[in-house]
Amino acid sequence: MNNKNEINVLDELNKGVCMGMDAIHYILEKVDNEALKKELDCQYQEYKKITEEIKRLYPEYNNSKDEPHKTNAVNKAMTWYGIEMKTILDSSTSKISELLLQGTNMGIIEGRKLLNHKNTDENVHSLVQKYVSMQEKAVEKLKQFL
Repeated sequence: MNNKNEINVLDELNKGVCMGMDAIHYILEKVDNEALKKELDCQYQEYKKITEEIKRLYPEYNNSKDEPHKTNAVNKAMTWYGIEMKTILDSSTSKISELLLQGTNMGIIEGRKLLNHKNTDENVHSLVQKYVSMQEKAVEKLKQFL
């Protein structure tokens, strides 16, 4: 087993988790619907659990003191800017749900690619599956707010 592969998958997974957390953080102030706010809080906590698991697993495959990769400042700014531009004329619950669904579907695609094209050990594979499953459940919940 190539530890470099495990590190790469954990890094990509952590970037996806960070992107989801950032999007929720940026969009939450625009949400008026209490049920959607509650759902986003739950999703944020799920992302947090996954990132904690990534941080726990990371040292098993990495001898250095490196931390899992996160989204960089440019990607954070682009996420914020994209949310601002797409909600400037319409910040309805439906529009916010649509934006979140688009981002969540991107996360599912990236997670599925990691599952299908990266040969990882059981712990890392299981965590990626957990991430994809969480994202798929989030899609189903977000659909009700369209």
